[in-house]
Amino acid sequence: MTNTGDKYFDSEAFHKLLDSYETSINAGEPVFMDADDLVDIADYYQYTGEKDKAEEAISLALSLSPGSSSPLTYRIHEALFQQNDPQKAWELLEQMIDKESPDYIFDRAEILISEGNIEEAEEYLEENFRDLPSDEQQDFIVDAANIFMDWRLPEKVIQWVTRGNPNDPNVKNSTEFKEILAKAFVEMGKYEDGKRIFNELIDKDPFSKKYWNALASAQFMNEDYSGAIQSSEYAIALEPEDPEGFITKANGLLRLNNFEEALKYYQRYLELEPDDEFALLHEGTCLINMLKLQEAIEVLKKAQAITTKDSSYFWDIYQELAFAYAENKEPDKAMEVMDQAEAMAYDPVQILLIKGHILLTANKLDEAKEAFGKAIRMSDSRKQTMLRVIVSFYDNRYVEGAYAFLQRFLTHYDEEEEGKNTEGYAYMALCCYELKKYDEFLSYLKKACEVNPAECRIAVGNMFPEDVKPEDYYQYVKDKLDRE
Repeated sequence: MTNTGDKYFDSEAFHKLLDSYETSINAGEPVFMDADDLVDIADYYQYTGEKDKAEEAISLALSLSPGSSSPLTYRIHEALFQQNDPQKAWELLEQMIDKESPDYIFDRAEILISEGNIEEAEEYLEENFRDLPSDEQQDFIVDAANIFMDWRLPEKVIQWVTRGNPNDPNVKNSTEFKEILAKAFVEMGKYEDGKRIFNELIDKDPFSKKYWNALASAQFMNEDYSGAIQSSEYAIALEPEDPEGFITKANGLLRLNNFEEALKYYQRYLELEPDDEFALLHEGTCLINMLKLQEAIEVLKKAQAITTKDSSYFWDIYQELAFAYAENKEPDKAMEVMDQAEAMAYDPVQILLIKGHILLTANKLDEAKEAFGKAIRMSDSRKQTMLRVIVSFYDNRYVEGAYAFLQRFLTHYDEEEEGKNTEGYAYMALCCYELKKYDEFLSYLKKACEVNPAECRIAVGNMFPEDVKPEDYYQYVKDKLDRE
């Protein structure tokens, strides 16, 4: 059995239940279990990526107990989260025999939320909450909060969690309350609050892989990549084949430009999840940065075969594959990849920008300028598009051209935005450094640190130790010069 990090799935009681089920299934014997136990087994298989086994267990539950709440809830969640089909979810809900069960109440609320009827769902939950005896309210609060968390509505989560009596030690020290509150804080971008609570949970349960992974995720989103790597290592120590630990560690290493080590952990993750397009994309990115271009192309072609236009990674995969071909001196194949994206009606501005970049890589300057010019004219966000063009010139070693373009860019937008422009300064600092214009480098770096630390990290972060914050880059250089 896999160590999941979930207390129930890792418990002796569940192990016995699963062993009994699998013994009967493997022997071809009838399974005598209630629907709730079979749903737990299906949830376990789903959690561990064994989808066919999950389907077998849930189908058995429905055949043995048609109209039972828990297996129908499982199907309703499939309809909402996997199939995006609220109408099917309503039809499944109507099959429930017990219309007053907690499953029915929470499933109905979830379907309403999925249709955008958030206030109606809130009112429905509130009505049912008011009718409960006090000793049942805490469980209701946790379940309601978890629903809103699943639908990424953290403000609603906070509202429900704070309904509990904060002076009641059962509430104050409740692991469930703390866990859902930490998740909500992270979702709201209150990373320090989220990390603090996850650390409290780890202090109580230091062997919880789930909490170490949750802390690592919060640290990663807070751009504490070293901390995220360290926390993911604890998760891996607790479960040596933990895919979540592998992917979080790989992501942190990639952000620190440690491509060789990141590659190892993406590959370890892909041994467990071979068709994960996100991991394939980033394995390809590592290989490109390691100049293993042919290997990168093969990996990215696999990602391309898996992805769909609706995927959030579609464009990144096509873009990286085009870059890999371009760097491998195969501009025609790179352009072919962009033509494929264009045929699927992808954003024409983005396609023109990448085509321009490919043409620059092939030293076709006039054709590149034509593509870039068309992209800028078509763009609804000309400022960001112009900056993308400038970065393409820099990346293709047209540093003086990028410098001249940035001079015009900064003059124009500083005037247009009355001195409030925050973009382009870090890239100008980078160009000045390359051109040995060191006084200008310091001036632009100082400005960039003040107005746009995020751009600083992207543009010049590889020039500084990883423990130096982007807003401190200028002071770091100044202190170093003073010591010399």
